Amino acid sequence: MEMSSPGFWDHTERAQATATRVNQLKSQLETIRTLSTRAADAEIMAQLLDESGAESDDPEVKELEKNLSELREAIDAFELRSLLTGPHDANNAIMSIHAGAGGTESCDWAEMLFRMYTRWAERRGFEMEVQDLQPGDEAGLSRVTFILRGENAYGYAKAERGVHRLVRISPFDSNKRRHTSFCAIDIIAEIDDDIDVDIREEDLRVDTYRSSGKGGQHVNKTDSAVRLTHLPSGLVVACQQERSQTKNRSTAMKLLKARLYEKMQDEKRSEMEKFYGEKGEIGWGSQIRSYVFQPYQMVKDLRTGVETGNIQAVMDGDIDRFISAWLRAGCPRSRNKDVKMED
Repeated sequence: MEMSSPGFWDHTERAQATATRVNQLKSQLETIRTLSTRAADAEIMAQLLDESGAESDDPEVKELEKNLSELREAIDAFELRSLLTGPHDANNAIMSIHAGAGGTESCDWAEMLFRMYTRWAERRGFEMEVQDLQPGDEAGLSRVTFILRGENAYGYAKAERGVHRLVRISPFDSNKRRHTSFCAIDIIAEIDDDIDVDIREEDLRVDTYRSSGKGGQHVNKTDSAVRLTHLPSGLVVACQQERSQTKNRSTAMKLLKARLYEKMQDEKRSEMEKFYGEKGEIGWGSQIRSYVFQPYQMVKDLRTGVETGNIQAVMDGDIDRFISAWLRAGCPRSRNKDVKMED
């Protein structure tokens, strides 16, 4: 076994990643055993109740129905997790929100989406760490980049990649007119440092600036934030999380490496649409999901047709219905399905 080999812990980060993967596999096996035991117990209980002639309103029957409902939910969650077989599905996710067409409206929409994903991360038990945050000129966020850490974070989060459209009566419009706003969500997997991505120093433009994030007076008095531009590809990453410029640069390099690796994989497979084309322009005609606040309330995923009228629950992070449908359909692009989710 690799973990028992000499020198395994000489490379701490790699060893920790391996140990984490082993623990994940153990957890999956334990889940299978637990589900099998619960299913067997339920079957025995159903047979006993049937033989005793129990009625549907008996407490024992109601208890069995409750257990079966919980078992179905547990099996459904485990089945969904089994679909995450991509090469990086188990990795952490680097997620970015970019305000698009709509000006101040879109910046406010970006902040609303950031809150939604924060609530979703809490529901999932993911750790969330902001790497870069740029406030809007008047309100909201122009862009924000953060890392989601947890089991299969990228596998689940990748379903959110694309343009998200909001329709509502604008709180910034004194005439109370309806406005349409757009934001783009981009997700890439956090990759290991040993992935072979060559970044030459001469291909980088490094800009430093004063952080607008947390860190106190020290950050605000020094140019600790770092922005890296990869000139050949045009990719831009930034980090202002740490007090130290050196640490911020190190994190930014890691983000850039992950983005370059994702781009290289896309080009190698000649399927740019699979990861970036689906996102498209941040405006009309390219959205994957619509959130309508007025004149009616509905959130609809245009790829799968899944919709719900409980818009408040969605904005509080209840988005697993959309992620589940997308994963179960094999990451579809079809927009001709019409599935109504009961609330």
